[in-house]
Amino acid sequence: MMTQPHRSGHEVDPKLLELLVCPITKGPLDYDRTRQELISRAARLAFPIRDGIPIMLADEARRLEDSELGR
Repeated sequence: MMTQPHRSGHEVDPKLLELLVCPITKGPLDYDRTRQELISRAARLAFPIRDGIPIMLADEARRLEDSELGR
């Protein structure tokens, strides 16, 4: 019986990333693969990705600092 290669971590489907927008501003999101977050610069929020699933709730998002926005 052949087994599937093990994938380390959980990746988000790239097609899903193309469809997602910020739930607050309806603007674009940047994918931070290292921190497993979707970044909304307009809302200044980082939405977590858990087990490959984006959590698009403002209550679950992390507030971004000015230094993280590249300003």
